[in-house]
Amino acid sequence: MSVNYAAGLSPYTNKGICGLPEVFYSPEELKAKVETLAQWIRESQYMVVHSGAGISTSSGIPNFRGPNGVWTMEERGEMPHFNTTFEDVRPSLTHMALLQLQRTGHLKYLISQNVDGLHLRSGFPRDRLSELHGNMFVEECEKCGKQYVRYTVIGVMGLKPTGRYCDVTRSRGLRSCRGKLISTILDWEDSLPDRDLNRADEACQRADLALTLGTSLQIKPSGDLPLLTKRTGGKLVIVNLQPSEHVMGQLMKLLGLEVPEWAGPMLCERSGGELNILPFGAWKKEVKIEENKHAVPKKRKKREQDGKINCKKDVKVEEETKESGKESAHIQVHCKKSFCRFVDFIKFKV
Repeated sequence: MSVNYAAGLSPYTNKGICGLPEVFYSPEELKAKVETLAQWIRESQYMVVHSGAGISTSSGIPNFRGPNGVWTMEERGEMPHFNTTFEDVRPSLTHMALLQLQRTGHLKYLISQNVDGLHLRSGFPRDRLSELHGNMFVEECEKCGKQYVRYTVIGVMGLKPTGRYCDVTRSRGLRSCRGKLISTILDWEDSLPDRDLNRADEACQRADLALTLGTSLQIKPSGDLPLLTKRTGGKLVIVNLQPSEHVMGQLMKLLGLEVPEWAGPMLCERSGGELNILPFGAWKKEVKIEENKHAVPKKRKKREQDGKINCKKDVKVEEETKESGKESAHIQVHCKKSFCRFVDFIKFKV
């Protein structure tokens, strides 16, 4: 679980602000906000979603900085104990809702900071997904870049060797690649994967709507990506101080979409492609995922906290609507110890 993941990371003192409380709106206020979000999604031509640990808490995976997060409990001197394993958890309502939004054409790209593999196991297409911090179920050949999806967690982190070797066969009957397989899980100072970061950058700059779910946006550069959409004139919606399923459940009803039931681990390599739907005990030991060889490499960016980021207290976005011309969307930001904390996921200024 996230407890084991956190314990496997290198010692690091600057983990951000922990213990942030959840905020619950009145039913009327929440309904009005979700209705606005639903309308924006209907109007959007290219929506990107950014997901964090908060969308997996209802699956039994604790987050890190919430009221009962792993690092919050550590700060209180408490020892977190959780009995569930990554292999046993099921995708949450939010995971399955995002899958349906992608299938119906509303969601064009998903950028995740999570390592739990639930997006991939829910059946979300791999070519529409960037997992910026890695995946507990995926290992990669350090020689040819081939990725393997496993049924069980890899067991090592920090881009370290897993003890297995690549079996990709070369052309003309030559022997297999035999490159060392390494974990895809990043440690604090590891650089983000070029392929995932490049695709995320491109999607954010193209998007006209960015929706963030369950992330405090304190880890950089991942936390800066939603601002790329805002800077290019898009809308930004942040849901991070209340359970995401409360928002997503209402949203799907307003959009007239059903949240699909999870039928076991699924793997979808490409959008529009066939799903490999297999029961838990029958999932293949290895599933290879082709690397995007046409992506233009960029200089890798490192994970870091946002203590060096200059913080603005108010961010205003001018919106164009067909009915009323210009509309101002106002997102409040509170600054504490140089960390930005978004305290309202969408607030209209009249």
